Formats: sequence, C-alpha cells, structure tokens
Amino acid sequence: MRKSDFLLIILLCGIYISSLSSCTKKVNPTTVEVEDQDRHYYPIQQGEDLDLNYGILNTGDNPLVITEIQPSCGCIVVDKKSPQIVLPHKKGYIHIKYNSTKNVGYVQHFIRCYGNFFRLGVIELRFDVNVVPDADYTRDYEELYHNYNEKNGKFKGAKLKDAVDGNSAERGYYVGQP
Repeated sequence: MRKSDFLLIILLCGIYISSLSSCTKKVNPTTVEVEDQDRHYYPIQQGEDLDLNYGILNTGDNPLVITEIQPSCGCIVVDKKSPQIVLPHKKGYIHIKYNSTKNVGYVQHFIRCYGNFFRLGVIELRFDVNVVPDADYTRDYEELYHNYNEKNGKFKGAKLKDAVDGNSAERGYYVGQP
C-alpha cells in the first residue's frame, strides 16, 4: 500500500468521524405550564367518547421536544397530530380521546409525557370521570366486547362462549394457585 493511499484512508475516516459528532445535538431542558393538569369530568354514559385537550405552554427559552406520550390504559388514544415540538413562549395542545365502553363507575387515568421537561423529564396529566351504565340493563365486559366485535365485523358467527373462554388449545398459563 502506498503512502498516499494510506493518508487518503485516514483523511476519509477523519471526515466520517467528524460528521458523526455533528449529528448529536443536546436539547436543553425547558419549563412548561400545563393548563388544568388534574381534571375532574362530569359523569358520562357508558360507551360515550370523551375528548380531552391539554394545553401546554412552553415558558422556557428552549424548544420543548415531547419524545413519548404513554397513557395508562388502552382505552385512551393519543392523536398523532399532537405536537412533538413546541417553540419557546408558544402553546401546543395534546389531543386525547377516552373510550368508556369497557369501564363502569369511577375511573381515574394518567397520561405520562416524556421530553426535555425541567427537573425529571416527565409530566403527568390526570383525569377522572364517573361512567354511568345504562339504567335498563347492565351488560358485563364479555357481552360488551362481543357486541362491539359483531358491530365492527370481527368474528362473524362466533359464539359468546368462544369469545369469553377461548379455544382450549390456545389458552396460556398462570403461576400460583388455580
């Protein structure tokens, strides 16, 4: 190998390594104010959707970057159009939809937002609501699940027993006493 080829390889490696170091940008923490972080909603009837909009004001001098939003339940869906970046001294909204089909009674949920928040890097949004069942007949979870799937075209012709108990060959296992 000639000396010029060796120097060319070292030069290319140096350029490559310097380009990698410019890709890592640290986002400094920022302070925020959440509009009504802990909310209590009036009772809703079972099966209704509840739309929640949390306003987040970036009071710091750095942009707010929300990296992840984790709801505490599968009945909460975060709108993908919710902002991931909020500029300094601007306001963004996190849009959330709560489906009350599977819940009855007092319900309390938490939504954790991770990002470059000052102190811990996480804020927690909370809400609670009382879900009221239909006065005529109170259906249990299995019946609600079966009706939902029939309405949406899932498992046509399946029996309620199969939806509740499942196929005996596909059952999982448990640990401890039966």
